Amino acid sequence: MKILGISAFYHDSAAAIIEDGEIIAAAQEERFTRKKHDPGFPSNAVKFCLEYAGTSLDKLDAIAFYDKPLLKFERLLETYYAFAPKGLSSFITAIPVWLREKMFLKRLIMEELGKIDENMDKKKIKLLFPEHHLSHAASAFYSSPFEESAIMTIDGVGEWATASICHGTGKDIKILKELKFPHSLGLLYSAFTYFLGFKVNSGEYKLMGLAPYGVPDSEEVNRFVSIIKEKLISIKEDGSVWLDQEYFNYSTGLRMVHEDKWEKLFGFKARKPEDELQAHHCNLGLAIQKITEESVILMGKEAQRLTGSKNLCLAGGVALNCVANGKLLNTKIFDNVFIQPAAGDAGGALGAAQAAYHIYFGQDRKIPAAMDTMKGSYLGPEYSDFDVEKVIRKYHGKAQHFSDYSQLTEYVARKIAEDNVVGWMQGRMEFGPRALGGRSILGDPRSAEMQRKLNVKIKYRESFRPFAPSVLAEECSTYFEHDSVSPYMLLVQPVVQNRRKPLPKGYNAMSLKDKLYHLRSDMPAITHIDFSARIQTVHKETNPKYYQLIESFKKLTGYGVVVNTSFNVRGEPIICTPEDAYRCFMRTEMDYLVVGNYVFDKKAQPEWQEKDNWKEEFTLD
Repeated sequence: MKILGISAFYHDSAAAIIEDGEIIAAAQEERFTRKKHDPGFPSNAVKFCLEYAGTSLDKLDAIAFYDKPLLKFERLLETYYAFAPKGLSSFITAIPVWLREKMFLKRLIMEELGKIDENMDKKKIKLLFPEHHLSHAASAFYSSPFEESAIMTIDGVGEWATASICHGTGKDIKILKELKFPHSLGLLYSAFTYFLGFKVNSGEYKLMGLAPYGVPDSEEVNRFVSIIKEKLISIKEDGSVWLDQEYFNYSTGLRMVHEDKWEKLFGFKARKPEDELQAHHCNLGLAIQKITEESVILMGKEAQRLTGSKNLCLAGGVALNCVANGKLLNTKIFDNVFIQPAAGDAGGALGAAQAAYHIYFGQDRKIPAAMDTMKGSYLGPEYSDFDVEKVIRKYHGKAQHFSDYSQLTEYVARKIAEDNVVGWMQGRMEFGPRALGGRSILGDPRSAEMQRKLNVKIKYRESFRPFAPSVLAEECSTYFEHDSVSPYMLLVQPVVQNRRKPLPKGYNAMSLKDKLYHLRSDMPAITHIDFSARIQTVHKETNPKYYQLIESFKKLTGYGVVVNTSFNVRGEPIICTPEDAYRCFMRTEMDYLVVGNYVFDKKAQPEWQEKDNWKEEFTLD
């Protein structure tokens, strides 16, 4: 039985295909179109999934879309009615699109599928529409190694639900509790993302990275926390939140918040994206991060109370808040936690297919003996040496071919140890927002300059942004206070004490830049300002090539860990093809590029002839 799952029309469109419950392929549309967070119909992702699975639209048992559009339309109408006469301009903008397109989503989907296969027999296509939060919950539970588990989904909003607690047992998922729009932890976090000058639905991770620059337990942070709790929200015992809509504008307006009211509350103006970050921005970021963590932990306690489970599965956009995930894990409310690596809307495509298979068709699960069923999240396309050779010929590139992979990893490990920045493309592309050693940029974690070099010269992004370590799974506790797995870079944990360096006097009074360049451990490139790190444990079973590279680096340096960041520049989706890799390599100050069995030395390449500007090509996020 083959089922195709689709998410589309909001952000992070994607497609996924399963066969007899096994995940075969999954990819986000942005990787093919090169439009970050592409909301369009995922035609390219669908084509890839069908080709990889060796099937066609007519041969599918079902196609599942990740939410119920009519329920979402109902929510829009009821919201506008409840807030009337507010929201007229938003109503005039949104409703015609719904009446013209989204109300008739089944027809729209069929039209788009018809463009993929003109000979498709529409009568053979079975379209299913699971609810948004059920798709999220399914993507986490059915991919997990648990026979039984509590399931928490927290995001902005689906149809009506903004957070849900479910209980998964075998092939069944039971919804136990839901938080309804307009009250939403995800939208609360996005509101602060907006007020602090970052882009909603893409800049939330920047806010998470900014928060540690705030001064813990300072008077200003405590004051901001008090203001938020007194004026904006009320956190209930079960972790649910009530938001005072007098301060928010997302229900009916075109902005997240009423800026004038927020400026009076916090004592400073809404930050513009180009404005320099000040101490009060950092402290407000820390305040909302603390509140988010408090709510998530309370929800976790409620999920455990309702289910009695020792296992937890997480999905939804808020599940990408790896700092909150780490805090929740450390509470020991649950013995085991699994986080869907594509926790946002992209993962809804996979969950929709899984929900169709296990719930609609009633098919039993096959529980994996170890890890999970995500195959390391390496579910996208892969390319051969022949594909690399075509790029070499097209751009007259110069590359060294390694027939012995051990020699390649030894060579690349040496280049990383010499403080070079290496673009790394191997095997299948990752599904989800994290680069996990398939489409990564690598560096030496011991380097004092590596964080600055990667941010300023390679990624062209804010200097405060941290980088993650990829560590050999068996050696994780050597470097971090974490003795379990974290294969998807979704847990933040502290660097072990014996690797830390003492803070200087007056540290908390320093500017953001001065704090940034203080050496905090013997791995300064991956140690965040609060001595934490966003960990990826690398496993020989799921990515043997990446594992071997890190092994080679350890043999050379004694460190079984490398810096890993996504292979892209600011505003660009993660690279997909060898051509994407070479273009990004030549447009930046990267030193070496590895694609399959080929290694490119920047100094050996011909001058880059294309005069296009990537800053104009990619909208900065």
